[in-house]
Amino acid sequence: MPEPASTVLFRRVSPGLSRRSVRELAARLVREVAGGGRFCCLLADDRELRRLNRQFLGRDYPTDVLAFPSPDSDVFLGEIAVSVQRAAEQACQRGHGLEHEVGILMLHGLLHLLGMDHERDRGQMARAELRWRKKLGLPSSLIERAPR
Repeated sequence: MPEPASTVLFRRVSPGLSRRSVRELAARLVREVAGGGRFCCLLADDRELRRLNRQFLGRDYPTDVLAFPSPDSDVFLGEIAVSVQRAAEQACQRGHGLEHEVGILMLHGLLHLLGMDHERDRGQMARAELRWRKKLGLPSSLIERAPR
């Protein structure tokens, strides 16, 4: 039986970002984190993330990652949008590669698709993100590095 696949759409490509590595990470996220649940991930720029943030959340600013859970979350978990522009800036600030930063953002978005909410869950998502980040070999998580 073929392995469940997720779709990664590369609207914005940047040096230091391997399409193959990103697709392999998406497949690993499906298998290990999502238990076979699929998702779609759009890699775009700040302009696109700002438009999506404004259109769907009423927030008129770009952000690094957005997650849009699917109502039928048993098979298709939903959609994730990542700003490659913002990911490149954050990777530079944190001293790691762009692929790692995109991986952190994809993991963060996937945890949101799985129903986690770091703003309301008393640290549950932060603990899960830390655990998965270590297992996947990713540097510090979004929640760990967020100002408190």
